Amino acid sequence: MTNPLLDFTGLPRFAEIRPEHVVPAVEALVAEGRATIERVVAGDAQPAWETFVRPLEDANERLARAWAQVNHMNAVVNTPALREAYNAALPRVTEFFTEQGQDQRLHAGYKALAASPAYARLSPARRRYVDNELRDFRLGGAELPPPEKARFRELKEELAKLGSRFQDNVLDATNAFGLYVTDPAELAGIPEDVVEAAREAARKEGREGAKLTLHMPCYLPVMKYADHAGVRESMYRAYMTRASEFGPPEWDNTQVIERILRLRAELARLLGHASYAEVSLATKMAGSAEEVLAFLQDLAKRARPFAERDMRELAAFARDELGIASLAAWDIAYASEKLRQARYAFSDQEVKQYFPEPEVLAGMFRLVQALYGLSIRPHPAETWHPAVRFFEIVDAAGERVGQFYLDLYAREGKRGGAWMDDAINRRRVGSRVQTPVAFLTCNFSAPVGGKPALFTHDEVTTLFHEFGHGLHQLLTQVDELGVTGINGVEWDAVELPSQFMENFCWEWDVVEPMTRHVETGSRIPRALFERMLAAKNFQSGMQFVRQLEFALFDMRLHHGDGAREGVMRLLEEVRKQVAVYPIPAYNRFPNQFSHIFAGGYAAGYYSYKWAEVLSSDAYAAFEEAGVLNPEVGARFRREVLATGGSRPALESFVAFRGRRPQIDALLRHNGMTEAA
Repeated sequence: MTNPLLDFTGLPRFAEIRPEHVVPAVEALVAEGRATIERVVAGDAQPAWETFVRPLEDANERLARAWAQVNHMNAVVNTPALREAYNAALPRVTEFFTEQGQDQRLHAGYKALAASPAYARLSPARRRYVDNELRDFRLGGAELPPPEKARFRELKEELAKLGSRFQDNVLDATNAFGLYVTDPAELAGIPEDVVEAAREAARKEGREGAKLTLHMPCYLPVMKYADHAGVRESMYRAYMTRASEFGPPEWDNTQVIERILRLRAELARLLGHASYAEVSLATKMAGSAEEVLAFLQDLAKRARPFAERDMRELAAFARDELGIASLAAWDIAYASEKLRQARYAFSDQEVKQYFPEPEVLAGMFRLVQALYGLSIRPHPAETWHPAVRFFEIVDAAGERVGQFYLDLYAREGKRGGAWMDDAINRRRVGSRVQTPVAFLTCNFSAPVGGKPALFTHDEVTTLFHEFGHGLHQLLTQVDELGVTGINGVEWDAVELPSQFMENFCWEWDVVEPMTRHVETGSRIPRALFERMLAAKNFQSGMQFVRQLEFALFDMRLHHGDGAREGVMRLLEEVRKQVAVYPIPAYNRFPNQFSHIFAGGYAAGYYSYKWAEVLSSDAYAAFEEAGVLNPEVGARFRREVLATGGSRPALESFVAFRGRRPQIDALLRHNGMTEAA
C-alpha cells in the first residue's frame, strides 16, 4: 500500500510513515466511517450486534489505529512538518467522533438494541458496551436540540486544538532553554554522567562548557545535586515559568488555559451539568465532586501533620548543616537529598550504579513470569527511532498474548513524562483473536560512554508503573473493543494496576536479582537495600500533600471556583490549605499542567490517590500470602487485569479481594500510621 497508515494487516509501518501521509489517510478513513454509518442506519431492520455494532466498530477501529500512530509519533518524534500535519488532521478526527456521538439515528439504534429481547442474550461484556455507548451519547450531546448540537461540536473541536497547542507550547519552551555554564565551580556536585551529557550538548552547538537543559535527565539531578545555589535558582525559575508570560508570547499558555476553562464550563452547561467536574465524573467511580473533595480533604487532614514534621526537620537540617537560613523552593530537592544521605548513608547516584537497564528489564520480565506464568522476549518490528525496542508476551504454551514497544530515553522532539498508550486493541475478528499492542514511553537518560543506561530507583519505579498499565492493556481476555484492555475502565480505577506494580520495587526477592553494579558486576548489598527501605517513606508527608495540592486544585478549578477566583488565586488558596513550603510568586505551574489541560485528567487528577487506595489494598493480599504467590497472581490477573472494562471496577476489586477497598494499607505503605 502506498499509504502505510491505511495498512491494517499487521504492525504499524513506522519506518515508512511521513507527514504527507497523515491528512489523506484521515480523510479516507473518516469518509469510510461516514459511509458505514449511512449503511447501518439504512432500512427498518431491528439493530443487532453483528449488523449494527460490529460494522461501526470495524470502521472506528481503523481510524483509531491510524490516529494512534500519528498521535504517538507527534509525541515522541515531533518535527515541524509532522506537527503541521497532525494539527491539520486533528479537527477532522475530532469532528467525526463528535458527529458520531451526536447522531440521533445511531443513538436510536443503541436504544432499540438495549430495549430488545436480544439485549438479555448478549454477553455481560457486550451489555456493558451498549450501556457505555448510551451513556456516551448523552455526554456527547446526542440529546441536544440542533443549534446546541452544532455549538457542542464547535466546542469539542476547539478544545482538541487548544489541548494540542498547550502541549506544543510546553514542549517548545522546554526545548528552547539552555543554561550554558563555563565555570567548573558552577557544576560542582552534579553527577559526572549528567555533566558529560551537558558538555556533549554544548559541543554539538559549538559552545564551550556545558549546556544544562530542562529535560528531566538533566533538570532533576541539577536540582538535587548542584552545590551552586545560583544555578539551582536559574534552572528552577526557567522550569517553573515555561509556557508563561515570562517567556515568548507565542508559547504563553495563560490565555489557552482561560479559554479551555471557559469552553469546558460552556460544554457542561449545554449538557445540563452545573460544572465540568460533573461531566468528567459521569465516567468515573466517584459519584460527585463533593465526594471527591471530601476524600481529598480527609487525606489532607491525615497527611498534613506528617508533611509539617518533614518540613520542620528539613529546615533545621538546612540551617544547622548546610548554612541555608531560609529554604527557598529551589533548595528543597537539594537539601532533601543531603538530609537523606546524612540520615540513611546512601545517594541516588550510588544506587543508580546497581540498576543497569538490561538487568532491570530482565528482572521486571521475571516478575511477570513468576506472577502470571508469562514469558517476554524480543521480537522484530519497525520503529520510529533506533533506540526503540519491541517485545512479545507469550504464555506457557508459546502462544502470543500481546506485544509492546519500549521507548525509554529522553531526546529532542519527545514530550516529557512517562505513559502507556494503545496501538492495537484485543478483539475477535471472525475465528481469530487480534492480539493487543501497546506503547510504553519513558524519558530516562540514554547510555553514555559505552555503558548501559543506568536508572535511579525512582526511575525503576516509574518503569514498573508504566508496565503495570501495559499489562492491564495486554493481558485482557475481553474480545469486545469498547471494553477490552483499559477501554471502558473508570478513569479513577485505571491507575490500580500501575500503582500496584510499583510495590514490587521494594521487595528484596524482586530487586536483588535485577541489580548488577555497572563496574564490579556485584549485586546490590542487602545493607544498602535495607537503608533504601528505611528511607522509603522519607518525606512521604511532603510528597503526599503535593499530590493532594494538584488534585484539589484540579477538582476545584473544574467545579466552579476557577472561573470566579482566577487560576493562580485558586492555586494559592489550595496551597495555603495543604502546602508546607513557600512557592515563589513567579511560579506558573498551571501553565505546564498537561495532565489536566491536554492529557485527559481534567477533574480527574484525584484518580491517582483514589486508585492508590485500591492498589495498596490489592497489594496487601500479596503481602498476606507471599508477594510472589502465583495463586494470588493468577487471581489478580483473572479478576482485575483480564476483565478490562467489561464490568465495574469495584466489582473486579471485590472479586479479587473478597470485600470492598479499605484505606488502611495506603496509610501503612506511606508510613502514616503513627502520630507525626
